Amino acid sequence: MNDILHRVRFDRGIVIAILVGLYLFAKMPLMTLASVGLAGGLVVRTWLTASRRSVKLGLSAAYIGVMIFQLVFNALVLFPMRGWTALYYPTKIVALGLLLLPLVVERFVMVQHQDEFYMPSAADVSAVSFDEVHRNWERVQAALQQLSQVHQSMSVDHLKTVLTDLPRHSATKYINHGTLTSAYFEQAQASLTDLNLYLVVSNTGSPASEIISAFTQKQYNHVSLAFDRDLKTIISYNGGDNVYPPGLNAENLAFFHQKDDASVLVYSLPVTQAQKAFVLDKLTSINHEGSAYNLVGLVAKHSFRPNIMFCSQFVYTVLRLAGVAYFDKQPGEVRPTDFIELDYYKKLCFEYEITF
Repeated sequence: MNDILHRVRFDRGIVIAILVGLYLFAKMPLMTLASVGLAGGLVVRTWLTASRRSVKLGLSAAYIGVMIFQLVFNALVLFPMRGWTALYYPTKIVALGLLLLPLVVERFVMVQHQDEFYMPSAADVSAVSFDEVHRNWERVQAALQQLSQVHQSMSVDHLKTVLTDLPRHSATKYINHGTLTSAYFEQAQASLTDLNLYLVVSNTGSPASEIISAFTQKQYNHVSLAFDRDLKTIISYNGGDNVYPPGLNAENLAFFHQKDDASVLVYSLPVTQAQKAFVLDKLTSINHEGSAYNLVGLVAKHSFRPNIMFCSQFVYTVLRLAGVAYFDKQPGEVRPTDFIELDYYKKLCFEYEITF
């Protein structure tokens, strides 16, 4: 027991010594090497464990995503400060914290899957058959292809765009006030006789959507609500498209066309006129009180204030308040594709698809 405790303390001492050394002496090449080396080592280790394939793919995508974020943060935020600002060393502490983030992710997954997250024994390795090797090789090829798609989704340009946009967001206060015009509400009011709400699930190609797809492995990563079938009253929570503050904003078809293969799926959900009027009243209230896009909630699944939401959280919350939600899930955990995949009782009716 004393030997184990001594080993743990020794390992912690090494980690602390490395972090102190990086803090005092590391320049960009060494920080880059540390990020790439740690991510690569953890990916290899993950594929040697007995975990399920979905766990391996998810962990590998998470490690690579964190690595890319670290590299972009170091290149665009940390090292440009070096030598001319007092914020350099406090920011370097943040960079070292990001360096440890993959270990936190691994620790969390090990706790959740402790019954299967172990390294193979020598006996296990020696008993591997040719068929198993062949199947594993096919899995590795599929994983490499998937990682290539992740790399494209989490390109430097996409990450740079998202990071540049971060100062416009707020996780704790409402920053979007009254961006919905009286003309919007008049058009929505005129649609109350249509006894349907319309769910618009889209594959927009925006930088944020592409990064989210790297983790969800879903093609469609945005959902909106509309009062009319022709989509003249589309609304959702979004980043404001550099025109409006992030939060509750009206959308149009041009918003969805941000890449060549963008597409939109439109579904109708039957409602009563009273339920539809309730949704419109709720939008009026949010527009008056203020809103913000729940960027933190995409990871933490938490909102600091009621009107701080992301797109699927907003749509589900509104449907549940109106009494027309057709599946049961915590709003912060709802993904855009859930509205289609969890429609067990066939409440939705497919209307049409738009391709660009």
